[in-house]
Amino acid sequence: MKTIVCYGDSNTHGTVPITNLGDRHRYAHDQRWPGVMAKRLRPQWRVIEEGLPGRTTVHDDPIEGPQRNGKSGLPISLETHRDIDLLIIMLGTNDLKPRFGVSAYEIAASAGKLAMIAKASQCGPDGGAPKILLVAPPPARETGVLAEMFAGAKAKSERFGELYRKAARDNGCLYLDAGDIIESSATDGVHFEPDMHARLGNAIADLIEQDSGLYI
Repeated sequence: MKTIVCYGDSNTHGTVPITNLGDRHRYAHDQRWPGVMAKRLRPQWRVIEEGLPGRTTVHDDPIEGPQRNGKSGLPISLETHRDIDLLIIMLGTNDLKPRFGVSAYEIAASAGKLAMIAKASQCGPDGGAPKILLVAPPPARETGVLAEMFAGAKAKSERFGELYRKAARDNGCLYLDAGDIIESSATDGVHFEPDMHARLGNAIADLIEQDSGLYI
């Protein structure tokens, strides 16, 4: 059995679109995109969710805490779950918060940095590197109770597709633009509705089943 680790934020965790600040609702396992993917791929693949709400690519969060830093957490996850055949990274949405003050280019480059860490980890099969799928998050909307928290996010995130593609190419990763497949919820602008989880999980399962080895 091969192992997939899904390293992401609240959308990998399965957070339900928020209508009130402080909501902590989560979709059932089989509704979340990693669960949808797991159902398609079992028993050949074991899918591990590593989704942390608020996780950034490389930043300590001055409000939510340093544990949100994806760069710090990634080596721990890699060592915990090795040997890893495929690492799926979908991060960058939380970097859009004005508190971090970074550009779309810097967010994509930071996602690429995570790929570099994984490639040097020796946590893949036989002590090599895992294959990496870099997923560009879909564009955010500025709506609902999170609109102020994500002020300016729409324009930046609309560039994710092109910039993450370059980051994937530069780091020898498989690539998927989630914005070609799904859209963020109109409720809060950043989380996914159940049908979007299903679409994304099935799209990634399709990519894995094709096993083309195509690097963009």
